[in-house]
Amino acid sequence: MDRNRNRYRFLSLWPLPAPPAAVYAALERAEDYPRWWPQVRAVERLDDTTGVVRIRSVLPYGMTFTARAVRRDPAAGVLEIAMSGDIEGWARWTVTAHGTGSLARYDQEVEVTKPLLRRLALPGRPLFRVNHRLMMRAGHRGLLAHLRTV
Repeated sequence: MDRNRNRYRFLSLWPLPAPPAAVYAALERAEDYPRWWPQVRAVERLDDTTGVVRIRSVLPYGMTFTARAVRRDPAAGVLEIAMSGDIEGWARWTVTAHGTGSLARYDQEVEVTKPLLRRLALPGRPLFRVNHRLMMRAGHRGLLAHLRTV
């Protein structure tokens, strides 16, 4: 099977009405994600740079992966992780000033390794992309609400 069927590249842009430092601080605390991002079911910190993340969006499947911090740069507003497990690859938040608030840019490049999802790669690809978009939309709404409380 063509490996590209299991590779995904995502980009999400979240305008937020909070200063970049506040947004960065919220995104830096991955163990708090389940409090405001419904599809992030659990984050178990293993050490200062690594944790296990369980996610599930609309479709009836979950994914588990290990996230390892590879870049934390508050001055540049960058948080980047390497991912291994049901998905392999990387994800990066870049937080910048935007108008009177911030823009959180989320870039992700992954390959799905979970056997069931690999088998469903061709017919499922459009659904997997919509599933990711719905997860990101809910995360944006959750972070907006969370930032109002901190």
